[in-house]
Amino acid sequence: MAAIAIALAVVIDLLFGDPPNRWHPVAWMGRLLEGGRRRLGHGPPRALLVRGALVVVACTALAGLVGWVVSSLAARWGIGGVLIEAMALKMSISLRDLAMAGRDVSRALRGGDLTEARRLVGYHLVSRPTSNLDGGQVASAAIESAAENLTDAFAAPLLSYLLFGLAGAYAYRAVNTADAMFGYRDGDLEYFGKACARLDDILNLIPARIAALSIVGCAVFTGADAGGSWRTMRGDHRRTASPNAGWTMSAMAGALGVVLEKPGAYRLGAGRRPEPGDIARAARLMLWGATGMTVAALGWLLLRSYWG
Repeated sequence: MAAIAIALAVVIDLLFGDPPNRWHPVAWMGRLLEGGRRRLGHGPPRALLVRGALVVVACTALAGLVGWVVSSLAARWGIGGVLIEAMALKMSISLRDLAMAGRDVSRALRGGDLTEARRLVGYHLVSRPTSNLDGGQVASAAIESAAENLTDAFAAPLLSYLLFGLAGAYAYRAVNTADAMFGYRDGDLEYFGKACARLDDILNLIPARIAALSIVGCAVFTGADAGGSWRTMRGDHRRTASPNAGWTMSAMAGALGVVLEKPGAYRLGAGRRPEPGDIARAARLMLWGATGMTVAALGWLLLRSYWG
Protein backbone atom coordinates (compact mmCIF):
# COMPACT_ATOMS: atom_id res chain seq x y z
CA MET A 1 0.00 0.00 0.00
CA ALA A 2 2.77 2.44 0.92
CA ALA A 3 4.68 1.84 -2.33
CA ILE A 4 1.57 2.37 -4.46
CA ALA A 5 0.61 5.45 -2.44
CA ILE A 6 4.06 7.01 -2.95
CA ALA A 7 4.05 6.34 -6.69
CA LEU A 8 0.52 7.71 -7.09
CA ALA A 9 1.26 10.77 -4.94
CA VAL A 10 4.23 11.74 -7.09
CA VAL A 11 2.25 11.21 -10.31
CA ILE A 12 -0.68 13.27 -8.98
CA ASP A 13 1.65 16.09 -8.01
CA LEU A 14 3.44 16.13 -11.37
CA LEU A 15 0.16 16.10 -13.29
CA PHE A 16 -1.95 18.48 -11.24
CA GLY A 17 0.24 20.38 -8.77
CA ASP A 18 -1.17 21.85 -5.59
CA PRO A 19 -4.86 22.54 -4.96
CA PRO A 20 -6.08 26.03 -3.99
CA ASN A 21 -5.10 27.10 -0.48
CA ARG A 22 -8.64 26.66 0.84
CA TRP A 23 -8.28 22.91 0.22
CA HIS A 24 -4.62 22.50 1.17
CA PRO A 25 -3.69 21.07 4.60
CA VAL A 26 -0.40 22.99 4.63
CA ALA A 27 -2.34 26.25 4.23
CA TRP A 28 -4.58 25.15 7.11
CA MET A 29 -1.47 24.55 9.21
CA GLY A 30 -0.29 28.04 8.34
CA ARG A 31 -3.54 29.62 9.47
CA LEU A 32 -3.47 27.64 12.72
CA LEU A 33 0.13 28.69 13.39
CA GLU A 34 -0.62 32.31 12.62
CA GLY A 35 -3.54 32.21 15.04
CA GLY A 36 -1.21 30.87 17.71
CA ARG A 37 1.25 33.67 17.05
CA ARG A 38 -1.44 36.33 17.31
CA ARG A 39 -2.55 35.01 20.68
CA LEU A 40 0.82 34.09 22.20
CA GLY A 41 3.52 35.89 20.23
CA HIS A 42 4.18 38.63 22.76
CA GLY A 43 5.98 39.07 26.06
CA PRO A 44 9.57 38.81 27.34
CA PRO A 45 12.12 36.52 25.61
CA ARG A 46 11.71 33.58 28.00
CA ALA A 47 7.94 33.62 27.64
CA LEU A 48 8.27 33.84 23.86
CA LEU A 49 10.56 30.80 23.80
CA VAL A 50 8.05 28.73 25.77
CA ARG A 51 4.99 29.98 23.91
CA GLY A 52 6.60 29.46 20.51
CA ALA A 53 7.50 25.89 21.46
CA LEU A 54 3.96 25.24 22.68
CA VAL A 55 2.45 26.53 19.43
CA VAL A 56 4.66 24.39 17.20
CA VAL A 57 4.28 21.28 19.35
CA ALA A 58 0.48 21.63 19.47
CA CYS A 59 0.19 22.19 15.71
CA THR A 60 2.59 19.33 14.97
CA ALA A 61 0.68 16.97 17.23
CA LEU A 62 -2.62 17.92 15.62
CA ALA A 63 -1.22 17.51 12.11
CA GLY A 64 0.20 14.10 13.02
CA LEU A 65 -3.13 13.07 14.51
CA VAL A 66 -4.98 14.07 11.34
CA GLY A 67 -2.51 12.08 9.24
CA TRP A 68 -2.92 9.05 11.49
CA VAL A 69 -6.73 9.21 11.32
CA VAL A 70 -6.76 9.53 7.53
CA SER A 71 -4.29 6.67 7.14
CA SER A 72 -6.22 4.45 9.58
CA LEU A 73 -9.46 5.02 7.68
CA ALA A 74 -7.77 4.50 4.31
CA ALA A 75 -6.38 1.14 5.46
CA ARG A 76 -9.95 -0.15 5.80
CA TRP A 77 -11.11 0.79 2.31
CA GLY A 78 -9.04 -1.41 0.02
CA ILE A 79 -8.16 0.04 -3.36
CA GLY A 80 -10.14 3.20 -2.68
CA GLY A 81 -8.16 3.64 0.51
CA VAL A 82 -4.88 3.50 -1.39
CA LEU A 83 -6.05 6.39 -3.55
CA ILE A 84 -7.09 8.38 -0.48
CA GLU A 85 -3.70 7.70 1.11
CA ALA A 86 -1.95 8.81 -2.08
CA MET A 87 -3.97 12.02 -2.34
CA ALA A 88 -3.33 12.80 1.32
CA LEU A 89 0.40 12.12 0.92
CA LYS A 90 0.51 14.32 -2.16
CA MET A 91 -0.53 17.24 0.06
CA SER A 92 2.80 16.95 1.90
CA ILE A 93 4.98 17.17 -1.25
CA SER A 94 5.31 19.77 -3.97
CA LEU A 95 7.35 19.59 -7.17
CA ARG A 96 5.24 20.81 -10.08
CA ASP A 97 4.31 24.17 -8.56
CA LEU A 98 7.95 24.90 -7.67
CA ALA A 99 9.05 24.09 -11.21
CA MET A 100 6.26 26.24 -12.67
CA ALA A 101 7.14 29.16 -10.40
CA GLY A 102 10.75 28.94 -11.55
CA ARG A 103 9.59 28.84 -15.18
CA ASP A 104 7.63 32.06 -14.68
CA VAL A 105 10.67 33.82 -13.17
CA SER A 106 12.83 32.63 -16.07
CA ARG A 107 10.25 33.83 -18.60
CA ALA A 108 10.15 37.30 -17.02
CA LEU A 109 13.95 37.54 -17.06
CA ARG A 110 14.13 36.40 -20.67
CA GLY A 111 11.56 39.06 -21.57
CA GLY A 112 13.63 41.76 -19.90
CA ASP A 113 11.03 42.43 -17.20
CA LEU A 114 13.27 42.52 -14.14
CA THR A 115 10.60 44.14 -11.98
CA GLU A 116 8.18 41.28 -12.62
CA ALA A 117 10.93 38.70 -12.12
CA ARG A 118 11.73 40.25 -8.74
CA ARG A 119 8.06 40.20 -7.78
CA LEU A 120 7.58 36.58 -8.81
CA VAL A 121 10.66 35.23 -7.06
CA GLY A 122 9.73 37.12 -3.89
CA TYR A 123 6.11 36.03 -3.98
CA HIS A 124 6.55 32.36 -4.84
CA LEU A 125 10.05 31.23 -3.92
CA VAL A 126 12.08 33.21 -1.37
CA SER A 127 11.48 35.33 1.71
CA ARG A 128 14.45 37.69 1.25
CA PRO A 129 13.92 41.27 0.00
CA THR A 130 14.02 41.21 -3.81
CA SER A 131 13.49 44.83 -4.86
CA ASN A 132 17.22 45.51 -5.33
CA LEU A 133 18.29 42.20 -6.89
CA ASP A 134 19.81 42.25 -10.36
CA GLY A 135 19.01 39.63 -13.00
CA GLY A 136 21.73 37.21 -11.94
CA GLN A 137 20.73 37.46 -8.29
CA VAL A 138 17.08 36.81 -9.16
CA ALA A 139 18.10 33.71 -11.14
CA SER A 140 20.30 32.62 -8.23
CA ALA A 141 17.41 32.98 -5.77
CA ALA A 142 15.15 30.84 -7.97
CA ILE A 143 17.80 28.13 -8.34
CA GLU A 144 18.54 28.15 -4.60
CA SER A 145 14.82 27.68 -3.92
CA ALA A 146 14.63 24.68 -6.26
CA ALA A 147 17.61 23.10 -4.51
CA GLU A 148 16.52 23.78 -0.94
CA ASN A 149 12.92 22.76 -1.56
CA LEU A 150 14.04 19.39 -2.87
CA THR A 151 14.67 18.74 0.83
CA ASP A 152 11.76 20.61 2.41
CA ALA A 153 9.03 19.77 -0.09
CA PHE A 154 10.04 16.26 -1.08
CA ALA A 155 12.91 14.37 0.57
CA ALA A 156 11.94 15.13 4.17
CA PRO A 157 8.20 14.39 3.88
CA LEU A 158 8.98 11.25 1.86
CA LEU A 159 11.42 9.96 4.47
CA SER A 160 8.99 10.88 7.25
CA TYR A 161 6.29 8.88 5.47
CA LEU A 162 8.58 5.88 5.05
CA LEU A 163 9.43 5.87 8.75
CA PHE A 164 6.18 7.00 10.40
CA GLY A 165 3.46 6.92 7.76
CA LEU A 166 1.14 9.77 6.90
CA ALA A 167 1.26 11.00 10.51
CA GLY A 168 5.01 11.53 10.15
CA ALA A 169 4.72 13.34 6.82
CA TYR A 170 2.07 15.71 8.16
CA ALA A 171 3.94 16.33 11.41
CA TYR A 172 7.06 17.20 9.44
CA ARG A 173 5.18 19.66 7.23
CA ALA A 174 3.76 21.36 10.33
CA VAL A 175 7.28 21.92 11.70
CA ASN A 176 8.59 23.04 8.31
CA THR A 177 5.68 25.45 7.84
CA ALA A 178 6.27 26.89 11.30
CA ASP A 179 9.95 27.40 10.45
CA ALA A 180 9.05 29.13 7.19
CA MET A 181 6.73 31.50 9.08
CA PHE A 182 8.60 32.07 12.34
CA GLY A 183 12.20 30.95 11.88
CA TYR A 184 13.75 34.41 11.56
CA ARG A 185 16.04 36.54 13.74
CA ASP A 186 13.65 39.45 13.51
CA GLY A 187 12.21 41.11 16.62
CA ASP A 188 10.05 38.81 18.71
CA LEU A 189 10.43 36.00 16.15
CA GLU A 190 14.04 35.53 17.25
CA TYR A 191 12.65 33.94 20.40
CA PHE A 192 9.15 32.85 19.37
CA GLY A 193 10.50 30.96 16.35
CA LYS A 194 13.62 29.48 17.91
CA ALA A 195 12.06 26.13 18.86
CA CYS A 196 10.61 25.46 15.40
CA ALA A 197 13.86 26.56 13.70
CA ARG A 198 15.94 24.16 15.78
CA LEU A 199 13.46 21.32 15.36
CA ASP A 200 13.36 21.89 11.59
CA ASP A 201 17.17 21.75 11.50
CA ILE A 202 17.14 18.40 13.31
CA LEU A 203 14.43 16.87 11.14
CA ASN A 204 16.22 17.89 7.95
CA LEU A 205 19.69 16.65 8.87
CA ILE A 206 19.36 13.34 7.01
CA PRO A 207 16.91 14.37 4.24
CA ALA A 208 19.11 17.31 3.18
CA ARG A 209 22.09 15.06 2.66
CA ILE A 210 20.00 12.47 0.80
CA ALA A 211 18.61 15.21 -1.45
CA ALA A 212 22.11 16.58 -2.12
CA LEU A 213 23.38 13.13 -3.08
CA SER A 214 20.38 12.72 -5.39
CA ILE A 215 21.40 15.92 -7.17
CA VAL A 216 24.93 14.61 -7.59
CA GLY A 217 23.76 11.20 -8.74
CA CYS A 218 21.15 12.46 -11.19
CA ALA A 219 23.21 15.30 -12.66
CA VAL A 220 24.35 13.07 -15.51
CA PHE A 221 20.74 12.60 -16.70
CA THR A 222 20.33 16.34 -17.31
CA GLY A 223 23.70 17.00 -18.92
CA ALA A 224 24.96 18.63 -15.72
CA ASP A 225 28.37 18.14 -14.11
CA ALA A 226 28.16 15.33 -11.53
CA GLY A 227 31.83 15.65 -10.62
CA GLY A 228 31.56 19.39 -10.14
CA SER A 229 28.44 18.86 -8.07
CA TRP A 230 30.25 16.45 -5.75
CA ARG A 231 33.30 18.68 -5.36
CA THR A 232 31.32 21.84 -4.70
CA MET A 233 29.03 20.08 -2.25
CA ARG A 234 32.00 18.79 -0.27
CA GLY A 235 33.79 22.13 -0.30
CA ASP A 236 30.97 24.65 0.16
CA HIS A 237 28.14 23.01 2.12
CA ARG A 238 29.27 24.64 5.39
CA ARG A 239 29.10 28.19 4.04
CA THR A 240 25.44 28.75 4.91
CA ALA A 241 24.11 29.57 8.36
CA SER A 242 21.72 26.65 8.06
CA PRO A 243 23.31 23.24 8.72
CA ASN A 244 21.20 21.76 5.91
CA ALA A 245 20.52 24.26 3.13
CA GLY A 246 24.13 24.42 2.01
CA TRP A 247 24.18 20.76 1.01
CA THR A 248 21.62 20.90 -1.78
CA MET A 249 22.43 24.45 -2.88
CA SER A 250 26.15 23.78 -3.22
CA ALA A 251 25.45 20.50 -5.03
CA MET A 252 23.18 22.39 -7.44
CA ALA A 253 25.74 25.17 -7.95
CA GLY A 254 28.44 22.67 -8.88
CA ALA A 255 26.14 20.68 -11.14
CA LEU A 256 25.15 23.77 -13.12
CA GLY A 257 28.59 25.38 -13.04
CA VAL A 258 27.28 28.61 -11.55
CA VAL A 259 27.75 30.75 -8.47
CA LEU A 260 24.78 30.91 -6.13
CA GLU A 261 24.93 33.93 -3.87
CA LYS A 262 22.81 35.61 -1.24
CA PRO A 263 24.54 38.98 -0.82
CA GLY A 264 25.97 39.35 2.65
CA ALA A 265 25.19 35.76 3.61
CA TYR A 266 26.92 33.15 1.41
CA ARG A 267 28.54 32.43 -1.93
CA LEU A 268 28.47 28.86 -3.27
CA GLY A 269 30.35 27.53 -6.27
CA ALA A 270 33.10 28.99 -8.42
CA GLY A 271 31.45 29.22 -11.84
CA ARG A 272 29.74 31.95 -13.81
CA ARG A 273 26.75 34.04 -12.78
CA PRO A 274 23.46 32.20 -13.35
CA GLU A 275 21.28 33.05 -16.34
CA PRO A 276 17.54 32.56 -16.98
CA GLY A 277 18.12 29.24 -18.73
CA ASP A 278 19.83 27.87 -15.64
CA ILE A 279 16.54 28.08 -13.73
CA ALA A 280 14.99 25.52 -16.08
CA ARG A 281 18.10 23.34 -15.76
CA ALA A 282 17.78 23.48 -11.98
CA ALA A 283 14.10 22.52 -12.17
CA ARG A 284 14.92 19.51 -14.36
CA LEU A 285 17.62 18.41 -11.96
CA MET A 286 15.23 18.85 -9.02
CA LEU A 287 12.68 16.61 -10.77
CA TRP A 288 15.32 14.01 -11.64
CA GLY A 289 16.54 14.05 -8.04
CA ALA A 290 12.99 13.50 -6.81
CA THR A 291 12.58 10.65 -9.30
CA GLY A 292 15.75 9.01 -8.05
CA MET A 293 14.59 9.25 -4.43
CA THR A 294 11.18 7.85 -5.37
CA VAL A 295 12.74 4.85 -7.09
CA ALA A 296 14.99 4.28 -4.09
CA ALA A 297 12.02 4.50 -1.70
CA LEU A 298 9.97 2.04 -3.74
CA GLY A 299 12.90 -0.34 -3.97
CA TRP A 300 13.42 -0.21 -0.22
CA LEU A 301 9.73 -0.90 0.45
CA LEU A 302 9.69 -3.83 -1.95
CA LEU A 303 12.85 -5.32 -0.41
CA ARG A 304 11.42 -4.86 3.07
CA SER A 305 8.23 -6.59 1.99
CA TYR A 306 10.18 -9.45 0.39
CA TRP A 307 12.42 -10.01 3.42
CA GLY A 308 9.71 -9.24 5.98
